[in-house]
Amino acid sequence: MLALGLGAALAAAVIFGAASIVLALAVRDSPGSSLSLDVVVTLLKNPAFALGIAMNLTGFVLHVVALRTVPLFLAQAGIAASLAVTALLAVRVFGDRLGPADWAAVAATCVGLAMLAAASGAAGDDSASATFTAGLFVAFAAVAITGFIVSRMEGVVAAGVLGLLAGCGFAGVGIAARILPSLTPGALATSGATYALLLCGGLGFLLYSVALRKGAVTAVTAPMIVSQTVVPAVVGVMLLNDDIRAGWFPVALIGFAITGWGALQLARFEQTTAPTSS
Repeated sequence: MLALGLGAALAAAVIFGAASIVLALAVRDSPGSSLSLDVVVTLLKNPAFALGIAMNLTGFVLHVVALRTVPLFLAQAGIAASLAVTALLAVRVFGDRLGPADWAAVAATCVGLAMLAAASGAAGDDSASATFTAGLFVAFAAVAITGFIVSRMEGVVAAGVLGLLAGCGFAGVGIAARILPSLTPGALATSGATYALLLCGGLGFLLYSVALRKGAVTAVTAPMIVSQTVVPAVVGVMLLNDDIRAGWFPVALIGFAITGWGALQLARFEQTTAPTSS
């Protein structure tokens, strides 16, 4: 089961990384950079955007396999390699230039997340109370309101914050997938976690698309991957009884620090490659 889960996570990483580039191409050809109905409608009419959606859905199926077969933050950390895929393709497709420090940041992000994966212990609860599920909807509302406000802003900070918020949305997907009662149609239709998953996924996807209109694809993706990995890790340990391996807590802390440094370094890269909004 471990091999299946890790294999599914890595396959999802490749697909998610390529989908980031496809979405970047789509949103940069679309007018507007704020979160509005007109922007959504325009994006949905773009074939490249539709392809990006299809790729992300395929990656999501593989990710769910990982979430159901390995510990929560191990599955989340397993898709961190998508950052390296995105960076490599950004160089080829957009002509972005990654210097030695940037490549070191990509490597640091992946190594840090790998350390988090190595420090993970046994998975905890695979179900949650109604209060916990309600908390997912409250978190969704908070992220949505914040994202709407930030989408009205421009510049490096706005792009990074939107990427971070998109990651929080995707973190909600991972958490909700973890607590689904089962994958049968009847159980899914009656579970609040199912609807939390759909709402969080849609919000994360939309915020990420808007963020790509404001900043370089690699830099926007970096904080997204960090938040979608760190948030489930914390929730898993604090609320779902996931374990950190005995004696590995320092490794987990170092992994968080290294990952944070990598994301900050990539945010500096964004300053010289941010696209001009139309």
